[in-house]
Amino acid sequence: MGSIFGGLILVVIGTLIVMKTEWLMQNFGRVNWFEKNLGAEGGSRLGYKLMGILAIFAGMLFMTGLMGGFMNWALSPLTRVRQ
Repeated sequence: MGSIFGGLILVVIGTLIVMKTEWLMQNFGRVNWFEKNLGAEGGSRLGYKLMGILAIFAGMLFMTGLMGGFMNWALSPLTRVRQ
């Protein structure tokens, strides 16, 4: 039951980040890493939106109980043992 509420909180936070990107830009400013790696036009805005989408995705995985399986799949190339 706790994972459902935790995932729901992540989804709400991610949604707010995506919806209020301009507010984040005005209050926290530009992020140099985003500006350098995501382009000159809208680099920080795109970075904030990507962070929000990532939070929504992680929240959905937590709510459905699929986080462990997803992490095993995503990290399997790094943890594969060769014999």
